[in-house]
Amino acid sequence: MFYSIFAISFASILVAYLLARHVLSQDSGTPKMQEIAEAIRQGAMAFLKRQYVTITVLSAVLAVVILAAYYFTGKFSYGWHTALAFVLGAVCSGLSGFLGMFVSVKANLRTASAAQKSLNKALKMALRGGAVSGILVVALSLLGVGGLFFFYGGMDNPQEVPLLLVGFGFGASFVALFAQLGGGIYTKAADVGADLVGKVEAGIPEDDPRNPAVIADLVGDNVGDCAGRGADLFESTAAENIGAMVLGITLFPAFGIKGIIFPLVARAFGLVASIIGVMVVNIKETEDPLKGLNRGYFVTTLFAIIGFGVASYFLLGQYWLWFFFAGLVGIAASIAFVYITQYYTEYKYRPVMEIAKASETGGATNIISGFAVGLESTGLPILAISGALLGSYFLGVKSGLADGGLYGTAVATMGMLATAAYVLAMDNFGPITDNAGGIVEMSKSPEEVRKRTDRLDSVGNTTKALTKGYAVGSAALAAFLLFSAYLQEAKLTSIDLAKPIVFVGGLIGAVLVFIFSSFAIRAVSNAAYYIINDVRAQFKEKPGIMKGTDNPDYARCVDICTRGALKEMVLPGLVAIIVPTAVGFLLGPEAVGATLMVGTIAGVILALVLNNSGGAWDNAKKYIEMGHLGGKGSFSHKAAVVGDTVGDPFKDTAGPSLHVLIKLLSTLTLVLAPLFLLVRG
Repeated sequence: MFYSIFAISFASILVAYLLARHVLSQDSGTPKMQEIAEAIRQGAMAFLKRQYVTITVLSAVLAVVILAAYYFTGKFSYGWHTALAFVLGAVCSGLSGFLGMFVSVKANLRTASAAQKSLNKALKMALRGGAVSGILVVALSLLGVGGLFFFYGGMDNPQEVPLLLVGFGFGASFVALFAQLGGGIYTKAADVGADLVGKVEAGIPEDDPRNPAVIADLVGDNVGDCAGRGADLFESTAAENIGAMVLGITLFPAFGIKGIIFPLVARAFGLVASIIGVMVVNIKETEDPLKGLNRGYFVTTLFAIIGFGVASYFLLGQYWLWFFFAGLVGIAASIAFVYITQYYTEYKYRPVMEIAKASETGGATNIISGFAVGLESTGLPILAISGALLGSYFLGVKSGLADGGLYGTAVATMGMLATAAYVLAMDNFGPITDNAGGIVEMSKSPEEVRKRTDRLDSVGNTTKALTKGYAVGSAALAAFLLFSAYLQEAKLTSIDLAKPIVFVGGLIGAVLVFIFSSFAIRAVSNAAYYIINDVRAQFKEKPGIMKGTDNPDYARCVDICTRGALKEMVLPGLVAIIVPTAVGFLLGPEAVGATLMVGTIAGVILALVLNNSGGAWDNAKKYIEMGHLGGKGSFSHKAAVVGDTVGDPFKDTAGPSLHVLIKLLSTLTLVLAPLFLLVRG
């Protein structure tokens, strides 16, 4: 069954190629639509090119540092294997983000054109465009981990090779951190600039062609949500696969190599399930588009369960049923996260309606209400994570195997990520439909077409919020899995917080999360400052812009935002690398274990606050824009715009970056654990 991983991965890449061809062959709309879409494409590619040059330099330096560190400590073979895996992980992570965004910036135009004909056609176009990235991310993750396992001699030496793969997860995490940070800073700086100067000061709509920041804003949807989230879920699947394989080593006497390759086989079957789910999505013209997407998700889940059962039965022998049930616990947790996030961020439910109502008394009460919702929204997700960990651990223990409990939690994490390709397709659906709406408005298409894209855009806001909830839930389970793997690698049985030096390590882990978030949010403020000043300057330089007799300089805004975002992403990224490394070398393996453990707990909770409050603020604004509580231009609408602007860096910069930080801590400490042991004796 090991070779089925490669067969399914290559077949999935072929499916992604055929989907991309299908999307690109569709009608590309009017000349005006094509002109706007081309400006978005050029801006997105220019940003990604500059960003990847920066990331490549940083990655190359770190690869050399890893190789040199192991060379000087006498473990050169371990070092070059780890450094090569790091480079491959970084390349695959970057490639998955680039390819996904390349199709997304083409799919937005086809979705806008399809919306001229029907809602269903536009829905399928956006989802299939997003699915290209989702499929490629999981397939490249499988090929990278499976290929390295094979070429490093894993079939002959399965008990040692998984430890050499940890660098692959670290490389993926490293690129994902900077991709998410840079994209998140860019998209929110552009969004804040476009909103504050356009909506609030000039009183023009969000996607009005008179707004100089509008193209930068539409570019930002792609570089933040497509490229950034693609890299995020790539490293989630890669790190989780490697962590589960490392834990599989402890059960080698019971399962042999089958327990080590089981995570890859289960992930491959989940990929097949996601492809089926994407292809069945279809709606009636009068139906809520979210219902169609939910049907696809449930079809994906059903086939993922079947695939999980098949993999468990053939690879886990007489114990298969217990671990199959553990996988079901993980799948149930993913469904719970989707619905919990939907409750806290969709305008149909109490939390968002509370925020919208609070907007009637001004921006201050909107902010207070939204922050309260964010804090409240941590309760149910933490219960879901706790239930999944305890339930899967109990089922693993019931198998009767030593260390079966920890392997049970690993299997639950696999279950939660079984539908990752479909969830990422739903996430990319958001920026594609957002861009399609912008193209429709800027090209002055009929009102009926704009209504269709507005419906899809509203659903896209919800799917983006759902994906963030899913990502933080999977990050929590994957981090526990990697934490267990770290304990094994660092030869520790537990972390004793009663020791002062270990407690200090834990405190540093908690404060790292808050300092990192502060730097990320401040980076948006700094980058937004540049673009706000430029938009104001353009309105003064060209008075004809507001009259429609002069054209704004869109490219200038894109360039300013690009330079600002890339400058601001370096500091928080370096802090995330330097702090845990310094703790490990100065305070030792147990102290950095506490940094990892406490940092993970604090990171999960803060990410939930930031993601859900930001999503709720956004949809409270959308609820008012639909005509409630005074509608667009009203006092309550202006208050909601302020709340949405505050929430933007929460939900699209700091929150998603914390998902990556959590797993980066795990993979970084796993890679450096042998060095921590050598240095500390």
